[in-house]
Amino acid sequence: MNNHRIQSEAELIAMLAPLAVGAPGAYGLRDDCARLTPRPGYDLVLKTDPVRAGVHFFPDDPPDAIGWKALAVNVSDLAAKGSDPLAYLMALSFPAPPTHGWMAAFARGLAEAQSAFGCHLIGGDTDRAPGPLTIAITVLGEVPEGRMIRRGTARAGDAIYVSGTLGDSGLGLQLRSEARNLSRDLRNRWNLTDYQTDYFIGRYLRPQPRIDLAHTIRQHASAAMDISDGLVKDLARMCAASGVAAIVDSGLIEWSPSMMIVIRQQPELFSKILSAGDDYEILATVPTDQLAAFERQLALAPTPMHRIGTIIDVSGVAASNVTVTRIDGTEISFDRTGWDHF
Repeated sequence: MNNHRIQSEAELIAMLAPLAVGAPGAYGLRDDCARLTPRPGYDLVLKTDPVRAGVHFFPDDPPDAIGWKALAVNVSDLAAKGSDPLAYLMALSFPAPPTHGWMAAFARGLAEAQSAFGCHLIGGDTDRAPGPLTIAITVLGEVPEGRMIRRGTARAGDAIYVSGTLGDSGLGLQLRSEARNLSRDLRNRWNLTDYQTDYFIGRYLRPQPRIDLAHTIRQHASAAMDISDGLVKDLARMCAASGVAAIVDSGLIEWSPSMMIVIRQQPELFSKILSAGDDYEILATVPTDQLAAFERQLALAPTPMHRIGTIIDVSGVAASNVTVTRIDGTEISFDRTGWDHF
């Protein structure tokens, strides 16, 4: 890795300019603004979700993984809105000039992400400021006019679906933190193989936004959002916005094979896994008259979605608007429902 530090903003931008190739309105990152014209009959969908060293990633995480994650967490929100990614703006704030090697790897991770997601860098800014490295990305997507799926439109009777598997990234974060401290306590306690350890850490380092589900969500979901702060917390947010409540059967939740090993050995972690953040899966509600068509489309999608519960009327429900039950029907209590930024 080239450890020589970048000497100027122009030098840094030159390393990012290849990410704009293929986006006509980016002008090769040589102008002050970019231009984007939505297709006739389409709305633009916009999202900003900054990531910061020490909060959303470790400063010594691989720079290519940092680049990937910075874009992926934003694209995940677009997918849950039924939107297809188009382009993104990026503002970088460095505590010190990065090295050429670090910047090259970071740009490589972004290139891999934007190639996978179908979008390009079209502009942004860079600066140097005290404090941790901060990457603020604003992603732009498109959706047929009036078809963006909101979080506040779930209705009583809707089925609740979740994509992929839950909790993997939360455990990956714990294992990554432990690896930085040169400890193997968790890995040994959970009796994890190298493959299982790498799987969990990989889910933390490189979340996979479910863009392959965007069309299906757009066609059939009544409400949707991505799970970034934990299933229970994000479902509660959806219910609050929609004026409804929810019942979730934890026995219907899909777990990865590696997670099943952990749950069998450490059942007391179950509630913490359900409230772990960084999943970046899609949470959606589907009306009963759309279920058959929704399931038919899911059968063709690379990423599975599983029905885990039902939206109910809010009347008569306890203070918590999300109830999670065990297989025997008893309710699971939570010390915390998910990640809180404050």
